[in-house]
Amino acid sequence: MSNDLFSSLKSYISKLSDGEKTPQEVAAALNAWARESADSLKAKIHDEVEATVLKMGFVKREEFDRLVSRVDAIAPAKKAAPAKKAAPAKKAAPAKKAAPAKKKSGAKK
Repeated sequence: MSNDLFSSLKSYISKLSDGEKTPQEVAAALNAWARESADSLKAKIHDEVEATVLKMGFVKREEFDRLVSRVDAIAPAKKAAPAKKAAPAKKAAPAKKAAPAKKKSGAKK
């Protein structure tokens, strides 16, 4: 890519020095070239990201939303209150020892 830039610059400089192009024409041509390069780079990045995401098994949000709407159209979900999460199990407290029984005296009244 940098070779393309340098060759393009050399070409434009030679055309400018030969009087074939004006500085405004050269600037406009370089601006158009930069815009095209940026668009090309964005497209390549987009394609690479799409391929990598697909390999990883992810889906786009739009695809997910479309699938949800199709599923809802086939079998609409009941709009019930959200299910409560089960409370985490508590550890049982250790059993308390019973208070010692009072001894009854053996003497009768």
